[in-house]
Amino acid sequence: MLKGRIIKGIGGLYFVDTNNGIMECSVRGIFRKSKITPTVGDYVNILTLSDKNGIIEEILERKNILIRPKVSNIDCAVITFSMISPNINIDLLDRFLILAESQNIENIIICISKSDLANKDDINLITQLYSKIYPVVFTSTLNNTGIEELKTLIDKKVTVFAGPSGVGKSSLINAILPNVSLKTGDISKKIERGKHTTRQVELLEAWKGTYIVDSPGFTSLTIDFVEKDKLDYYFKEFRDFLGNCKFYDCKHLYEPNCAIKEQIGKNISEERYNRYTKLLNELLERS
Repeated sequence: MLKGRIIKGIGGLYFVDTNNGIMECSVRGIFRKSKITPTVGDYVNILTLSDKNGIIEEILERKNILIRPKVSNIDCAVITFSMISPNINIDLLDRFLILAESQNIENIIICISKSDLANKDDINLITQLYSKIYPVVFTSTLNNTGIEELKTLIDKKVTVFAGPSGVGKSSLINAILPNVSLKTGDISKKIERGKHTTRQVELLEAWKGTYIVDSPGFTSLTIDFVEKDKLDYYFKEFRDFLGNCKFYDCKHLYEPNCAIKEQIGKNISEERYNRYTKLLNELLERS
């Protein structure tokens, strides 16, 4: 039995990266009967039929799976926003961070693209708000700013690039993978919204052991996928203080002796706390 990782699926056939090279594989009928579908990113065991062909016999346990794009076993998420064209939306950025945290993704990076268009005040704002919580990289494909730093952060990982339409995810991937040209779309001047260009899900090998996958662009993102009792955990800077409140079921809103509220202005920024309360109220209203 040969182990590998699915890097692409087309019409019921799966291309699996193994120590023997790329194998083109079909799946056992039992998978279809059980309604189990192999997913890009899956580790699988295959029965070899020839040097280049095989049959997927087993799908190994996944550590996570994303729905959009449908891909599993992601190590890293690069949450990509631009300062200008389209203008950065901090509320949406925090929603993407929560989405990544909820998917058990170990490494989360904030990437601010088109940094050549940003002024110093904009850069300082993002740095002050997030740099103590996540790695923050300012990039520009125009002058190659931040590209090497980003490469170092994603080395030997499977990384998904996620963010709104039009922020330049495909351009960034093209800069990292000069031999792979992803189609890029222009910003619609009328509605300031990206024309999404990502179609097929595929793990693109940047270099040995390092893979990249693009994702669809979003213009909004609900957080219905979050259980309201877990929202505080998905705010990474809250975690060291969770469990220290007077009440075990503290929502960190109006309760006395709240360890989270005590950290506002210290280890937790007021803006991030306010974002937490806004999102929690959104969840409470929908429950």
